[in-house]
Amino acid sequence: MSDYDEDTAFLGQTGPFFWTTFFLLNTVFVSTGFNGLYMVFIGATPNHHCLIPDLNLTEEWTNAIIPFTLVNGEEVKSQCSRYSLDVVRNMSAEGLIPGRDVNLTDLVQEGCLDGWNYSKDIYQSNIVTEWDLVCDDQWKVPFASSTLFVGYLFGSLISGHVSDRFGRKKVVFISLVAQSVAVMLQSFSHSWQMFCVMFLFVGASQISLYISAFVLGTEVLSKTMRILFTTLGAFLFYCIGYMTLPWIAYGIREWRTLLAVLSSTAVVYIPLWWFIPESPRWLITQGRVEEADAIVREAARKNKIEAPAVIFKESEASAQFKKYTMLDILKSKKIRSITLMCLILWMAINIGYFGLSLNTSNLSGNPFMNCFLSATTEVPAYVVSTVLLRKCPRRALLSSFLVIGGGVLLLIQFIPEDLQYVALALEMTGKFGFTMAFSIVYIYTAEVYPTVLRNVGMGMCSSAARIGSITAPYVIYLGSYNKALPYILMGSLTIASSVVNLFLPETLNRDLPETVEQMQECQGLCNGLKKRKYLEDEGRKNLPIQREVRQDLQAP
Repeated sequence: MSDYDEDTAFLGQTGPFFWTTFFLLNTVFVSTGFNGLYMVFIGATPNHHCLIPDLNLTEEWTNAIIPFTLVNGEEVKSQCSRYSLDVVRNMSAEGLIPGRDVNLTDLVQEGCLDGWNYSKDIYQSNIVTEWDLVCDDQWKVPFASSTLFVGYLFGSLISGHVSDRFGRKKVVFISLVAQSVAVMLQSFSHSWQMFCVMFLFVGASQISLYISAFVLGTEVLSKTMRILFTTLGAFLFYCIGYMTLPWIAYGIREWRTLLAVLSSTAVVYIPLWWFIPESPRWLITQGRVEEADAIVREAARKNKIEAPAVIFKESEASAQFKKYTMLDILKSKKIRSITLMCLILWMAINIGYFGLSLNTSNLSGNPFMNCFLSATTEVPAYVVSTVLLRKCPRRALLSSFLVIGGGVLLLIQFIPEDLQYVALALEMTGKFGFTMAFSIVYIYTAEVYPTVLRNVGMGMCSSAARIGSITAPYVIYLGSYNKALPYILMGSLTIASSVVNLFLPETLNRDLPETVEQMQECQGLCNGLKKRKYLEDEGRKNLPIQREVRQDLQAP
């Protein structure tokens, strides 16, 4: 295959066609921001305590029936136990005063056998209050969050093959419809089990939408617009949806209504089918050169540029194009090594990114404002990454921000309890570092893989990332035992993974590879060791000659 960028260079780097495609594709990512993190609100646990039925207790026993427990060095009312109702009823009837006539520490305690009372100061209802996902069933909340990311895993595995088989554009719009339907059906869930099953479909359709739209934009846009799209474009529009989510949730405190409203936003995307083109690069790999030619000529017309008589070489029209699968990645040592390192990077970055994103409801202060601040922190990260990616090497950038994100998380545990704002600022700094790494690793991976394997490679990396995101809710769950544990774990993994990045090839100022043969080999320290061995071998070969030269120079 000849060089696609070279064949279409006459289109220029900007123009109406590229800008229109840029903005239309980016609007798709707003929906992923809406639907990616609403679990922060519908899965938040409000203040609660055991429900006490009407027993005609005295005022003293009504106030004392919930025991106190020690949490993080502070005495608070127990959320999962109460004093035995039979014992309390008898003592109240006898006129005994708790704390004076009765030592409360000697009383028998029991679980919340009649259910719980939930505070409605923040949430009118969510899945926690509806299905009592507290105390012994508290594990069901991170499990439900994980089902979304399990759906991401399946969607990542399937979308790459489907997109490479049927086209990027078709998968984008099918995924849009599937995401909307899944969220709507989830709002009608009659049980926690149904909610989790529907969350699988939400995750699968959402990641399929994101990856397919990301790859479509990467392949359709010019080299200059591609960098803008994969950094400031795709991620910033995702962030717009993410930033809007807490305000929608603030106005709609009932979880079923919230999901119904979020799902209905997909209607606005229907007209985009007639304005977003299919990827000419993909059409060429399928041997459909005439269709690719028509799209490029339409782009030239919109850009008011005269297209040449022949855009793609004759060899492309007659070539037999090989169909690549995931097995092709495993067969080649070059691709296999690069893929393994990408998988590790994506996994570590996703643990940190989604761990901090899901943790916003556990921070002190207003959860809606915390979520908005967490989303707002991503905006400067995307802007800065866009600027830096134009001039700076990918490997150096990625390693630097992984160290920043992980290092800040390790520092949080040393912040005193009375300096909550400092801890919050450090957490947002960590979110900034992870967001930078998140945006860089996407474009980096897309630039490493060739067109014939790009969607499969992105799908595999995204699948590995889901292993990280699946575990992220449980990493945050460790905070219920010790607040420092999530930060220590996320920080250590991130710093360790930054070393892996040094072995990947550099892609700055290089054209996107079209074929496997054009794909770069492992560089970094690997390349340095090879180069050193080569120089040593050459030095040994030339040693006799060097000795003769020295002898000649020393001769009178």
